[in-house]
Amino acid sequence: MIDVNALAKPILDLLAGFGTGALPVGGPTDALRGTSAAVDQIHQAGRDSINAMNAAWDGRAADAATATALRVQTSAATISDRGNEMAAVVSRAAAEIETGQRELTRIVQSFMTAAASMGPALTTPPGLAMLVDTAIDHLGQALAVVGRVQNELRTCTASMSDLIPPPPTPPAAGGPGPGMQVASAASSALSGIGQMMSTSMAAPSAPPQAEYVVGGGGVGGGGGNAAPPPRPETGSSGAPTDGTGVKITLPDGSVVEAPNEQAATAVRSAMGALGTPYVWGGNSPGSGLDCSGLTKYAYGEAGVDLPRLAAEQGNGAAAVSPGDLMPGDLAIWDGHVAMVIGNGQLVEAGDPVQISSIRTENSGMNFHGFYRPTS
Repeated sequence: MIDVNALAKPILDLLAGFGTGALPVGGPTDALRGTSAAVDQIHQAGRDSINAMNAAWDGRAADAATATALRVQTSAATISDRGNEMAAVVSRAAAEIETGQRELTRIVQSFMTAAASMGPALTTPPGLAMLVDTAIDHLGQALAVVGRVQNELRTCTASMSDLIPPPPTPPAAGGPGPGMQVASAASSALSGIGQMMSTSMAAPSAPPQAEYVVGGGGVGGGGGNAAPPPRPETGSSGAPTDGTGVKITLPDGSVVEAPNEQAATAVRSAMGALGTPYVWGGNSPGSGLDCSGLTKYAYGEAGVDLPRLAAEQGNGAAAVSPGDLMPGDLAIWDGHVAMVIGNGQLVEAGDPVQISSIRTENSGMNFHGFYRPTS
């Protein structure tokens, strides 16, 4: 009589190559999310510091300090987002492993049930042939599961590699900064899951490269912890509290978040006009632009109608404190207006349309404040 367990062994070997699908408590995923949470606290403290600084200090030096602080805010937001995104990648890989383990377990059980149902027929040549065919069919199903999981984990590995920032420069004194902590936790996550899949799963072809561990209790399971709530609406790149932020990549390569699609469209339109010559009364990039013509044109592209005069473009808009600035907000003086694009920068119609550091000083003009047309 044929040994049923011997026929089931190849599938059991595949199953043995999978972990339990449980992410370790306090492991790299928790470290990434914990570091992101700490960076968010720094981000919030930075917002409060920027507002306090602007309440107590005016002038060009204060503007320079604000621009620098807002660039730091952008970096903090980027670090936090990367940490959470990397944790999500690890959790996604874990979920794939857990799903694969369940499917392989079901396939083993299905084969054993099919073999048991044959009863005395297993002692006959037709019964033996049927059992072998059943074993081959179930092994094929198991190999398909392994191949699918391998492909998904290659995708996760590539995503993680893309998210890991380059090694930061160590600070001159003190412990590692948040960027270094995220990079360290990310490298730990990648190395912990960056081993070849078990040789017992080598039947599906796979290139000889590092992949997520599927064997013996590595990463796995359950999708991990839930994603953290959106970052409070703070700083030039902070996401809005309702989670509707729209990411924008600036010419300097930084990624910021506008509060909504209208503001994002306005920022993109304004940046698209970079290099346009200054023309008094100009309303479009084709014919030239003045300061209020630029912002009116850019917001018009987003379906928002602004008054023509610079000093009136804050009418009906919510005032915004410096620590709460987001892309699309307007900086308004008596005779000038510029648009915040994030990372401590403005786009404005000089000669030509150009990007400048954020400021409240402008040739001695009275500064009205910062305003958000889409609030």
